[in-house]
Amino acid sequence: MTTALAAPTEPAPKSKKGLLVPLAAALVLAGLGFASTFLGVWSPARLLAADKPAPEAMAHVGVEFVDIPTIEIIIPGGRSRSLVLSATVETDIAHRTDVEHLMPRISDAFTTFLSGVDAQAYDKRGVLEVIRTELLSRSRLVLGDDAIKDLLITEFRFK
Repeated sequence: MTTALAAPTEPAPKSKKGLLVPLAAALVLAGLGFASTFLGVWSPARLLAADKPAPEAMAHVGVEFVDIPTIEIIIPGGRSRSLVLSATVETDIAHRTDVEHLMPRISDAFTTFLSGVDAQAYDKRGVLEVIRTELLSRSRLVLGDDAIKDLLITEFRFK
C-alpha cells in the first residue's frame, strides 16, 4: 500500500474580476447622484423637509416702496458744488399711508442731516454707507421701527 500522501492543494486564487462590475456600477451611480444634487435637480434636504412655502417667497408679500422727493443741497466749502440725493423707503401696506403722510418730516430730517455733513467727508471712502445708515436711523426716528424696513438710495451725485 503505497499511497502517496497527497500534498494539500491550495485553493485557486479568487478572481477579483467579479468585484469590478459592482464597484464600477456603484461609482457611476454615486457620480450621477452627486451631479444631480449639485445641478439642483433634487435635494435630500427638500425630501426631508415638510412642504411649506419658502421664507424668501413670503418675505416680499406686502412690501411697498415710497419715493422720497429728491433733495438737492449746496455743499459748503471753497468749491461750488451741490449734492443731489434720491431715496426710497421700504415699508409694508399697513404703514404706507403713515409714511406718505409724514414725508415732509422725513425730507426735513434728511435735509438737516445732509447740510450738517462736513464738505471734506464727501471725499472720504465709504461715505455713502455712513449716509445711508444715518438716513435710515433718522427715518426710523420719525416713523418708528415697525414702519421702516429699509432705505434704498437711488441717486447720489454731485453737481
